[in-house]
Amino acid sequence: MQYLGASEQIVPFWNRIPQFFRYPFHAAPLLVIAICTFVPAILTTPLVALIVSLFLFLALFKYAYTALSETAEGRLEPPPLATAFTGEGFALAFQQLAVFFLMGGLVWAAGFVGGAFLSIVMIAFLVLALPASVMILAMEQSVLPAVNPINLGSLMARIGWPYFVLYAHLILLSMASGAAQQFAFQHMGMAVAALTAGFISSTFLLIFFHMMGYLLYQYQDALGYSAEGDEIDLPEPDRRLRFDADLDMHLKDGEYDRALSLIQSALKQAPQNPQRVEQLYRLLTAMDNEGELYRNHPRILQWLADRRDAAGVKAMLERLSAAEPGFQPDDPSLEVDCARALYHGDEFAAVIRLLQDCHKRYPDSDQLAPACLLLAQSLAHGFDRWEKATAFLNYIKKRCKEHPLQADIDTYLAQAKRHEPLQGTPPQPFQNTASPG
Repeated sequence: MQYLGASEQIVPFWNRIPQFFRYPFHAAPLLVIAICTFVPAILTTPLVALIVSLFLFLALFKYAYTALSETAEGRLEPPPLATAFTGEGFALAFQQLAVFFLMGGLVWAAGFVGGAFLSIVMIAFLVLALPASVMILAMEQSVLPAVNPINLGSLMARIGWPYFVLYAHLILLSMASGAAQQFAFQHMGMAVAALTAGFISSTFLLIFFHMMGYLLYQYQDALGYSAEGDEIDLPEPDRRLRFDADLDMHLKDGEYDRALSLIQSALKQAPQNPQRVEQLYRLLTAMDNEGELYRNHPRILQWLADRRDAAGVKAMLERLSAAEPGFQPDDPSLEVDCARALYHGDEFAAVIRLLQDCHKRYPDSDQLAPACLLLAQSLAHGFDRWEKATAFLNYIKKRCKEHPLQADIDTYLAQAKRHEPLQGTPPQPFQNTASPG
């Protein structure tokens, strides 16, 4: 049996309209709206006012997207004030602009292929799908899924007719917001009207985003995820058992996209959870989903390296190199961890390929010394190239003077000169110096 969480007891969003209107008037969102509306008005230097206004615009959108995401997880209280101005998430505003730009590109492409009629059809679809696009962007934090017509259509189809009820509410609220702003400009001075209009538009923005988040929360089961807010009272072992049961059900039913969505939702809460990363890796490998494998490669490679799974690291790197010739991890620490796993699996050639030109790619990193040591060990132990290995050891001695490996570098050089395994200074046996008795 499938666990439905609170999805069967959630009050339909059309019965919570008063609560949606009260949402922006809690202390935290009201302060965010006030700061974003009134602070630019008291600045007298135009350039400073422009910069501050841009930052506050980003902060307002960041807060709105956070409100949507938290509501979708069943947390119906507004996020704290600090959420708007600290932490990650500012990029979402730029991503939203990119979404609008790509939507314009889709309209142009439709017109280029099918003429004016197809262009009008595309415009109508994108206008209807705009709330779906915002919801996908908030949950995925990626531009392409938010403009993919298949994703947009799928979200609307899974929610069904309530999506169109929400859409009608958003249209009515937009008209109400516009009417209130028009009233302000007709009956108030320009300065006061501008501030009033800004306050009203920001208030309605939070209402819109809270409503969209609540729709996701209400139809979480149809969308293939389980809101974290439903699990607050569950002990951690029960959460894991429920998650694994839902995942197992989706896999047995062949609903791989819903299984993937479930795992991705869990990883947003615990990005490095090894069990979830393993499930993600095995599912993406079975689905042969190269795009998601590439997008998630940092956490997957780190998980494989932590397990010293040389074969897994090698296979993953080969997949990534096939997708992007000459692929190298962006993180020196991750690269060295992968190389160490490969070395302990006797994959010496793979170590050399992975660490190629490391001294040029990250010359100032504290990972340069261990990378060069792994190269020296792989060259010596795998290919008997002792001169080349010695050159890397001398490079460490010359260029990495402050690194802790300097303490053993002369030992490594002496071992290389005698063609002995490069093991450094062996650990001293423990000597018990305690008095008898």
